Formats: sequence, C-alpha cells, structure tokens
Amino acid sequence: MSYYFNKVLSGKTFDEAIELVTDELKKEGFGVLTEIDVQATLKKKIDVDFKKYKILGACNPHFAHQALQAEDKIGVFLPCNVIVEEHDNGKVEVTAVDPIASMSTVRNDSLGNIASEVQRKLKKVIDNLD
Repeated sequence: MSYYFNKVLSGKTFDEAIELVTDELKKEGFGVLTEIDVQATLKKKIDVDFKKYKILGACNPHFAHQALQAEDKIGVFLPCNVIVEEHDNGKVEVTAVDPIASMSTVRNDSLGNIASEVQRKLKKVIDNLD
C-alpha cells in the first residue's frame, strides 16, 4: 500500500504550483495551516543546499473535528501534509499523504469513513492540478 499519491505538473513553476495547490485545497474545504520551507530551513540550520521543497499542512476543519471526536490522539496525524518539490529537471511534483494509510495504524473503526472521505478529497485536489 502506498502512503501517498502524486502528480508531476507540466508547464508550472514552483510558485505557480504552490498557488494552484492552495486554490484546489480551498475548493475541497481545506485551509493551509502551516507552510514549511524545507530549502530555507536546511540552509539556515545546517548550511545545506537543497531543492525547492515546501510542506503544506492542510486541514479540513469539519473532518478534523470528526476525527478528534472519534480519537483524541489522532492529532499526531494532523494536518494532512501536501508537498511541493522542484526536481533537478525543473519539473514540479505535488504529493499528498494518503490518510487511509496513515490512519490504518490506529485501531479505531470509526475513523475509516472519515479517512476515506478525506482521501477522496485529497485525490481530487491532485487530479485537478494541471
């Protein structure tokens, strides 16, 4: 079982991809709570050059609330991470966590429907990227 789904974008810059992903997440009820610039952080903290790589912490409050009601420690898996990275060839790839894979380690059957719905929405976000 894969723990993510992804898409390589054609004709988009890194910054355009960030904007596009953010817009598509909004359409599915997600907001971006956190944005981690891995490239800048690695340079600042350990003086390492790294490719453009951002982690977007996406949250759909409705589903987060349901999940937290079903399992109060599920917050260790929140928010849902979406990464945007630029490869050496200039192509930009967007990858989203598969919430079914991450939540499958939790022994709580009531999370299954929530994870399935969030997975459907995140897949739609990835599928709608052009």
